Amino acid sequence: MVIHNKCPLCSSGKAAFHLRCTDNLVSREEFELYRCPECGFVFTQGYPDGEEIGPYYESDEYIPHDDSAKGFLNRLYLTARNIMLKKKKRIVESYAGNKKGKILDIGCGTGYFAGTMNKSGWDAAGIEPNSKAREFAVARFGLDVRDPVHLPELADGSQDFITMWHVLEHLHDPFGYSKEIRRLLKQDGYCIIALPNCSSSDAAHYGRDWAAYDVPRHLWHFNPATVKLFWEKEGFKITGIKRLPLDVFYISILSEKNLSSPIPFLWGATKGLWFALESAFNKSSSSSLIYILKRSGFQ
Repeated sequence: MVIHNKCPLCSSGKAAFHLRCTDNLVSREEFELYRCPECGFVFTQGYPDGEEIGPYYESDEYIPHDDSAKGFLNRLYLTARNIMLKKKKRIVESYAGNKKGKILDIGCGTGYFAGTMNKSGWDAAGIEPNSKAREFAVARFGLDVRDPVHLPELADGSQDFITMWHVLEHLHDPFGYSKEIRRLLKQDGYCIIALPNCSSSDAAHYGRDWAAYDVPRHLWHFNPATVKLFWEKEGFKITGIKRLPLDVFYISILSEKNLSSPIPFLWGATKGLWFALESAFNKSSSSSLIYILKRSGFQ
């Protein structure tokens, strides 16, 4: 069990209890979230360490590691994923211009994004800790997918793009990964990350039952201000922020399920539409956001 006596982001000793959330996916255990009043960072307190966390991912409903489409919500997830693959590809290529190079997808899961980029002419590879997901990605897409222990073996300045789609919130050593990302990127390269936004309208509405808290798998709970602070400490600047418009529907449906709503799909879809309309006028209220990062000192 990992306990933080100081804020992991700003080292303040003032972080205090914020919410108590339930692991609705696997164990039904409760975990506390702490919030730092100095920087606003929210983090899970007392979470399992790297050797203990594995069983909390062992569920047929954890779709990033299991490509089967069992149940309505998983089929919905897979449909949304196929739509968002095209959006993610467009985002990368809008920053790449006319050139295609090397792209590393950290936390690549079953490899669909890296496989999509490879098919489009990119030299794409992945990093993935789950052996089952790695094996699927290699067999399905012929990708070079490695365990995270092999990340230091990759050459300095070798990557044009590094992506993390809903991954940073899972990492036990996010600062270590950020240093590796800085080492691996070319000087003019981009890092593109997607994260849940704990300052979103749906997070405020659902409170402790907001599905994107997803304890204890999600260790860190970012908003735009704390993302900026985190990456500035690591020598990056945010050059763009984009919405992930479909996430709010999936998260709202799961949140209604957490509340034992008798009609979670209907209520989640209806509320999700309302939250999506709010975020159309206020990006910072979006359920999930994509951040485009560059090393400081490069335009």
